[in-house]
Amino acid sequence: MAGQMAGQPIFILREGSQRTRGREAQSNNIMAAKAVAEAVRTTLGPKGMDKMLVDGLGDVVITNDGATILKEMDIEHPAAKMIVEVSKTQDDEVGDGTTTAAVIAGELLKKAEDLIEDDVHPTIIASGYRMASEKARELLQTLAKSVTRTDRDVLMNISGTAMTGKGAEATKEILANITVDAITSIIDEEGKVDMENIKIEKKVGARIEESELISGMIIDKERVHTNMPKKVENAKILLLNSAIELKDTEVDAEISITSPDQLQLFLDQEEQMIKGMVEKITASGANVVFCQKGIDDMAQHYLAKAEVFAIRRVKKSDMQKLSRATGAKLVTNIDEITEADLGKADLAEERKIGGDQMTFITGCDNPKAVSILLRGGTDHVIDNIERGLNDSLRVVGVAIEDEKLVAGGGSPEVEVALRLQEYAATLSGREQLAVKAFAEALEIVPRTLAENAGLDPIDMLMELRAHHEKGVKTAGLNVYTGEVIDMWEAGVVEPLRVKTQAVNAAAESAVMILRIDDIIASRQGADADMMGGMPGGMGGMPPGMM
Repeated sequence: MAGQMAGQPIFILREGSQRTRGREAQSNNIMAAKAVAEAVRTTLGPKGMDKMLVDGLGDVVITNDGATILKEMDIEHPAAKMIVEVSKTQDDEVGDGTTTAAVIAGELLKKAEDLIEDDVHPTIIASGYRMASEKARELLQTLAKSVTRTDRDVLMNISGTAMTGKGAEATKEILANITVDAITSIIDEEGKVDMENIKIEKKVGARIEESELISGMIIDKERVHTNMPKKVENAKILLLNSAIELKDTEVDAEISITSPDQLQLFLDQEEQMIKGMVEKITASGANVVFCQKGIDDMAQHYLAKAEVFAIRRVKKSDMQKLSRATGAKLVTNIDEITEADLGKADLAEERKIGGDQMTFITGCDNPKAVSILLRGGTDHVIDNIERGLNDSLRVVGVAIEDEKLVAGGGSPEVEVALRLQEYAATLSGREQLAVKAFAEALEIVPRTLAENAGLDPIDMLMELRAHHEKGVKTAGLNVYTGEVIDMWEAGVVEPLRVKTQAVNAAAESAVMILRIDDIIASRQGADADMMGGMPGGMGGMPPGMM
């Protein structure tokens, strides 16, 4: 890029930099973003298909979770990465609706491209999209119904809806029960749900139906000494984050021993010190010890003699969960252990699960941290089930926090689309065209649900519109029968935040991409070929998507 001044060229960009501007830049960005949305579109809904993703090391991931697919794909185009961000944000905020968010964003850009072709300025489109997004959020609020943590049947329906299409349909009821019990156990006084308080342990070698919720903790470790009891009833639990062994001196020191008697005295003194540490532990009444650091061999011997169940090198995160589950306090100094620091559980035992020894702490009074033991036939099956269970846990937590639900099956999108069309008619400027395009873009959700179920998308959309025009605001598409039914009565419900976040994130991302009219790609720090070889050097998808 050079300017001419007094006969001398002035170079502004480094040699080798590439620049794309105007309509071409917008077109390239929109094409890349649409390609990403199209890549995950076939996974939407109960009848959505799965993707097999193979990384450079040959590891395989099989899933239809939008966020997982986009995270695993090696996407390079900068505009395409923005769509990945939409999905990632949706996953972080809500846990479900990741594919919906990406698909809506892609469709908004597709509709915007048509408007740009008709000479509507991108700034006008962006303004209209913002107005439509704001209105859509208001309309979604009017469609919401209330739910509380005591509405178990409704929470079960939310959980079931989130897991549908994730490979867990056959065991949906069992997993939904586990989900609701887990979430209702860990709600804090303010009604908030911290997902860190739920630990999922996966073990292959059994049926999914054998998965269970532990009202306490599972630690993937075994006791440190075989002479320790395998089972301790009425467990009094000590959580220790200092080692049960002798410490090294803080400064360099040298001990001079001149006779065998002195050596024996030194060793006897060491043994006495370790024995004293164990006696302080047992004097507190503790019969189960979880140590974050090491336990000396001699200490293991004395703990075993005292019939104390002990585990060493427990992760810090597991120690914190054990504290919340059992009510125990984390103790740093062995000299200051008191009975008040101990936690309680009905049972601490070592069990063999899937060929590995694991420790179960069960029967905790009102545990604020719980564990789920997830079983499955193979690693790929259990990983897929875990993703579905995670989505389910997140949406039930969100529903309890917000206490707001909407029907599923494409019904909120159709209702909002119809009302946005009416809203567009009240506008006088060119923004009317953008609001109308926004409304049409929302209908991509029911249209895609129909396509993925092998139904005629136009017929289904017409039928859905007809029901909504008659005032059936919760009418949605039953993809199994191909009929339009009341989704609320059918128990297909989702948290309001899933929809508001998806529409918000998609609109903001689309607006950001539309406002870009100049792309300057430097070779410095990134190969210009990264951009995929589209006209003007800006990347293309396909083939540059992966």
